[in-house]
This record gives sequence, C-alpha cells and structure tokens, in this order.
Amino acid sequence: MVGAGAPAESSADAEAAVAVPTTAPREKWVYDFAEGSREMRELLGGKGANVAEMTRVLGADRVPGGFTATTEACVAYMRERREPEGLNEQVAEALERLEDAAGKRFGAAGDPLLVSVRSGARESMPGMLDTILNVGLNDASVQGLARATGNERFAWDSYRRLVQMFGNVAEGVPGQRFEDAIAEVKRAHGVRSDVDLSVVALRELVDRFKEFYEFPQDPREQLARAIRAVFESWMGERAVHYRRINRIPDEWGTAVNVQRMVFGNKGETSATGVAFSRDEVTGAPEPSGDFLLNAQGEDVVSGVRTPRDISELVEVMPDTYRQLLEILRTLEAHYKDMQDSEFTVEEGHLWMLQTRNAKRPAQAAVRFAVDAVAEGLLTREEALRTIDLSALDALLHPTFDRGEGYTVLAQGVAASPGAAAGGIVFSAPEAVAAAAEGKAVILVRPFTEADDVAGFHAAKGILTSEGGKASHAALVARGMGVPAVTGAGVVIDVEQGELRIDARVFRAGDEIAIDGSEGAVVEPGARLLESSIDERFDQVLAWSDEIRRLGVRVNADTPEDAARARRFGAEGIGLCRTEHMFMAEDRQPKMRAMIMAQETQGRREALHELLPLQEEDFMGIFRAMTGLPVTIRLLDPPLHEFLPNLPELRAQVERARLEGGQDLEEIERLLARVEEIHEGNPMLGTRGGRLAILYPEIYEMQVEAIARAVKAVEPRPHPEVMIPLVAYEQEIEILRALVVKVASEHGLTETEDYTVGTMIELPRACFVANRIARHADFFSFGTNDLTQTAIGFSRDDAESKFLPTYMERKIVDRSPFQTIDSPGVGWLVRLAAWVGREAHPGLKLGICGEHGGDPESIAFFHKAGLDYVSCSPFRIPIARVAAARAALSDSESA
Repeated sequence: MVGAGAPAESSADAEAAVAVPTTAPREKWVYDFAEGSREMRELLGGKGANVAEMTRVLGADRVPGGFTATTEACVAYMRERREPEGLNEQVAEALERLEDAAGKRFGAAGDPLLVSVRSGARESMPGMLDTILNVGLNDASVQGLARATGNERFAWDSYRRLVQMFGNVAEGVPGQRFEDAIAEVKRAHGVRSDVDLSVVALRELVDRFKEFYEFPQDPREQLARAIRAVFESWMGERAVHYRRINRIPDEWGTAVNVQRMVFGNKGETSATGVAFSRDEVTGAPEPSGDFLLNAQGEDVVSGVRTPRDISELVEVMPDTYRQLLEILRTLEAHYKDMQDSEFTVEEGHLWMLQTRNAKRPAQAAVRFAVDAVAEGLLTREEALRTIDLSALDALLHPTFDRGEGYTVLAQGVAASPGAAAGGIVFSAPEAVAAAAEGKAVILVRPFTEADDVAGFHAAKGILTSEGGKASHAALVARGMGVPAVTGAGVVIDVEQGELRIDARVFRAGDEIAIDGSEGAVVEPGARLLESSIDERFDQVLAWSDEIRRLGVRVNADTPEDAARARRFGAEGIGLCRTEHMFMAEDRQPKMRAMIMAQETQGRREALHELLPLQEEDFMGIFRAMTGLPVTIRLLDPPLHEFLPNLPELRAQVERARLEGGQDLEEIERLLARVEEIHEGNPMLGTRGGRLAILYPEIYEMQVEAIARAVKAVEPRPHPEVMIPLVAYEQEIEILRALVVKVASEHGLTETEDYTVGTMIELPRACFVANRIARHADFFSFGTNDLTQTAIGFSRDDAESKFLPTYMERKIVDRSPFQTIDSPGVGWLVRLAAWVGREAHPGLKLGICGEHGGDPESIAFFHKAGLDYVSCSPFRIPIARVAAARAALSDSESA
C-alpha cells in the first residue's frame, strides 16, 4: 500500500512485485475499537460496531478501550469446533495494545488490568448470550487490586463475581448453586443484601465457589476460555429459541467484545446503570432508566436487586447526571434514534460502556417517530424506518377499562404496556405447555432469566417481584410486545407454587390480571376495551399513505368487520368469503336442504330461500364500504363441510338403530348423502369453480343476490366477483359467462357495473396465467392454498407436526404460511403477475392470503408489482406502514 507522501512505484517495480512470490495476507479476526464504525455491524456485531462508533463520537476518555473478535471468527469456530488459525495471536496482540493504552498489565500481581468479555450479535439479543466480567483476577492479583485501590472489599467482591460468572458461563455450573451459596453465607453472617457482605464473607464465597469446579489461575487462559464460551453461547438453547422467535439467522454468529473494566462497585462514589434517551415505555422526551450505587452492571439487568430510577441520580451525583444527559442527547442526534446506553461511574468519573437503538413498545416507537420529525431530528422517511413493524400490533389490541371493576391488588413497575389476564404458571415450561393447549397464562417469577424466553413467547403477560424497567423481564417483554409488570409488591414462592398479595394467596392455575401500562396487578375480571388509534399513530399512517404504492384492503365477511376495517384505513374489501354467510345457525337448515336435494329443481328451491339472506348480507357490506371496492369470492369449500361430521354421523346412526329412534330413516338418508359427497382429500376435491361446474345453480343464486344488492344500495357499489380455485382457462371462461348472463338478466352491464376475476391459488394457474388472464379483469393470489399446493404442506398438519423440526434442522427458518416462501411460492406469484399482464396489460393484481398482513411478505409483493394487499382488520395499520417501508426500500435500492 502506498502511504501518504510516499513515491509512486515505477512500472518496473510493479512488475517485480508481481513476479516475486508473496505470503497471502492473514485473515483479520480482531479489530481495536478505534478501527471500527457503525457501518461494520455485520462484521463487528451491533455492540462492537456501536462501541467503536461511540469511541469516535465521545472520545477515549468516555469509552473504555478494547477490541472485538468478529462474527466471522465465531462462524469459523462453529464450523471447525476450534478457534480459527491466527485468532489467539491477534487477541494477544490486541491485548498488548490495550495494556499500553491503559498503562497496566493484564492480570499483573500489582495493579492488574481487568477486562469484560461480552457477546455482540448483529441484532440485539438481550440476555440470550453470555458475559463474563473481571477477567484477569486470580489469587495473587486480587491482593494487588486491593492494595492499589485501598479497597479490599471491592477487590474481593470483583473476584467473587468473576469466579461465579466464569463457573456458570464457561464451566456450565448451574447458576442456582451459586445463588444458594450466597443465600447461605448471607444468613450465616446476618446480612440481607449482597452489598452488606464483608471481606471475610466474600473470601468465604470465593472458596466455596472454587469447590464447584477448578478455576483457572492463568489470566490468559481465562480470556481464551471466556471468548470460547461466548462463541458457544450462540448455539445455546435459549439463544436458538430467541432467534427462532425473532427471525435471526443462525449463520450470523456473534462477535465478542473485550473491554477494559471500569468499576461501579468501588463505594458510594461509584455506580452503574442503564439510561434511555427518552422514556422507553411511553416515548416521552424525558430520559429514563435505572441505576444502582456501588454495583456492577449485571446487578441492574439481572433484576436480582431492585434499582433506583435514573432521575434520582441527580440527588447523589449532580455533575454526573448532567454529563449523562448531555451524552444521551449527543448519541441520539448522532444515531438518529432513541438510545439505550449502559454506563458506569467509577469514583466520580462517568464511562459509557455501550449504546444501541432502544427496543421499545409500539406507543413509544410511534411517539418518538412523530416527536423526532417535529424536532427536526429526522425526516418522515427516516422516522418510519425507526418503527418496529411487528410491535405495532400492540397498539391495536384491548386494554383494561380502569373504571368500575378495575381493582389494583399490587403496584409495580410499568415495564411493558398492554393488558393481560390468565392462569398463573411459575415456570417457562409450564407456560409453553399451557399455551400448546390453548390456555391463556401469566408467567409469574421472582425475576426472569434468559432461559425463560420460551415462556415469554407463550405467556400472555409477565409478572415479577424484583427488577425495574431495565431488567431482563422488562427488556425482553417490551421487545416481544408482551405486557409485563416488574418489581411488584408481591411475594412469589416458586417452590411452594404461591403468589402472595397481602393476605391473599394465589396458586398455579388461579386467574390473575396485569396492566403493563400502569404497572398494576389487577383483580381478575377487569373489563377489556377495544384499542383506538391516537393522533400520533394517525400521523404515522398519514405519512405512510403518502409514500406507499400498494393499496391496502381487508378480508371481511360481515358489515361489522367491514366497518371496523374502514376505521383502520382499509381501502376496500379484498376478500369477502361467502361460505361464512352460509354457516350461520339460522341458515344451516336451508343450506342442508339444498345439499340434500337429489335434483336441480330441489336445489333451486332451497337456494331460493337463501337468496334474500345473501342479498341482505351483501347490502350490509356494500353500505359499510360505500365508495370502496368489494371483492366477493363465490362459494369455495366442498359441500360436505356444511353437513355433520362423517364419523360422528355414523355413530349417531348406530345409536339410532340400537335404540329404534323415530328419526332413523332421516338420519340414514343424511348419512348416505354425506358418504356420497365425502372425499378423501377435499382440499383438492370438488370445491370452488369445480363445484360450480357441477352445480351452476349455486353461483347463479349468489350472483343474483349480488346484482339485487347492487341495485338496492345508493350510491351504487361496483363489486368484483371472484371465482375461486381455477386451474384451466376453460373453467374461468365458462363461469365468467354464467356471471355475465345472470347479471345481465338483472340489468347490470359487464365492466361498467361489476368486474369478474379469479383467485390464483394453484401452481398450474400460475403457469398458464396468460391464458386465464384473457377471461379475467383481476387476479387475487390466495397464498394460503398456493403455499399448500406448491410445497405440498397441509397447513393444519405441518405447523403442528413437522415444521418445528424443519426449523430446528434449518430446512426452513420460518413457517411458509407466516412469511411468503419467496424463492418458491413467491416465484409463482411473480410469474403469474408477469405473464398475466403480458396477455392483459390492465389486469389488476392483489393478494388476499394471510401473508397480506406480514411486513416481510408485503415488501415482496411490492417488488412483485401487485396493486394491493388484503389482510385481517387488525393488521391494516401495520400493512399501511409496511407498504410505505417497502416503497422506501425500493427507492433506496433503485
């Protein structure tokens, strides 16, 4: 490389350089913080990239020095099951540079340099990966640390923490063994808190901990094994489970950050904490967070000790508090997002250990976005990118009515907003098992740990008796959008299976309710209220509507659903499933009479009774969606679904024969008809357009009901009549002619008064979409059935039977029914859109499967050139924002 001011090489020199054999450059596994930046997130992980960037912004006097072993080193380690060649040497070199900068030697017997070893995945995984603090201490250096600091208690407390964390993380000693030992020593010495343990007690603890395993005295062995343990934690059960829930790829790996230790446990002039640049629950512009005097960081985030609110720091350390607020403002302006920062005060000096974009619930995300634009911190496009789309769902669900019937039993910290009620469980496995049975549960724990993550996902809410807003329970619950109350004034005895609130005792299975927005434990039975979209969310949605290209419709079958969807911003109905109208209790006998009829005339007579009911249905929906398009799918399911279950009916006939029932003949006739139309695989049987080819009178009645409803409603609606399950162009040709004939008989003109299209849900339909398009005004992709027929997965069976194993074995990283399988099913969608529009340039394209409400799938549909997505009512606001994000991403990549 030619340095600044160096002479350029001559051509001869260049040729000579090419001709001489050279040693290949070694792989770079380690970067000093000073070498990194936030643009290197994939290589250095989120924490490493942010610490490097923070060092650039704040300076080395605010950020303790260190270095990062890259995510690539982790991937290589997991592949080879050993450290990649050159890693240990590069760690040693980086450690030497850190020693020179600190003026201390690592693990020296006098005044030792100590380091923390922390994980740092590309995406934040709070509490899922491992950390070891105070690495470098041993039996000799702990004495030197005590002499150098003049604080023997601090030295032994630090050593106790190292031996405890190293044993748990690197040696696999269960954490409870250490906690039990601490509890025993506290009882023996007559103290209640860890900070009250004397030097003698701490020495005793270190000795007891060393009996659990062989603690390495060599500091460099400690460091090597600590780095290895963090790599290993990437594939730990809790981390794997968290990645499954949050869609984080296994192949990313984690970086490892080695950072010079600064100490918050040096006495009353020292502290540690977590600070948010804004209120992490509401998004209000006041900083929030927790801190503890005379403590290390793990004490705050573990939830074992209940911390103090960050606002109280001004009382004990006023200068530090002002410095912290100024730094938070600086970081937020630099990162252009709300920040979650960890800090330590060491004998009055403020150090910033890390910062990251803060995980926050939906209302905080929306408020930050709107406030940041108003403050000039962000453009509206930048603001939209800061919102976690998956979290928006929490804004659209019920909260408690805090009037009559809302009785607070105990107060705690409002850790994650929302209302939840359910039966009490005291462990994560119990929560998972109960959820699998369809039960709503509240996970109740003294404090939560990373191993509880599966229970978070399964439970409706979290309640703990310890911890604050920055505890593990609070952080993970907010990230998942699960309501949580932490640090509540309750007694939780996991061993006895009891939750005690004053004199009341609740046991496993008893109902309890929590209000995460108020930090309250609530008497069961409090009334839930529908959520509403406030003016800030309205502003975000208005920005989204100005930016997005995709339309957003709703899947709705009733006037009530249609009206709700319209309030949420639906631009029409993309799927009205008429079979739901036939399943109402008062219509079942009429529908059954139609199916039981042996001849066309009998079916027509029964359908004639259903006609006014269908007409009334359509009128209600047209009125609810006045001025907006309504896509009506004609009857899709096979007829046997409207009749009794075959095994149950057979059993009923057997009982009637034994008992000599008077209705035996009628039941036998019903059984004969069910057996006649029953199919071994009804999903691929006589349904949709096939049903209408056999029984055209069914669709004739529905089209007549639509036509009569159109003429009865003012202003006149313009329905889109959709024919389902078409595989051959002849099917749509025949059935379109049927629709046009009946509509014409009622005075409606094709195209002018209505349009006719089809649902694309079979692979063959995608391949011959150009032929089908010649007879269709629109396509609506039914991605649920298209996924089933393209992959050969039954949705009912796959998600409960083998998909979990497929995800575990990395065959798929998520359910294809949740997010579109873009290389397979998605390719079929793109093919059909392309060839369909080649044959019919004005063809309207939409999607009405469940994928229409999934943000990642919406981004795919935007790229595929569809005109709109259609989803359930509560997903509409999310779809509107997701469609805007898709348009922004598209413009960035253009």
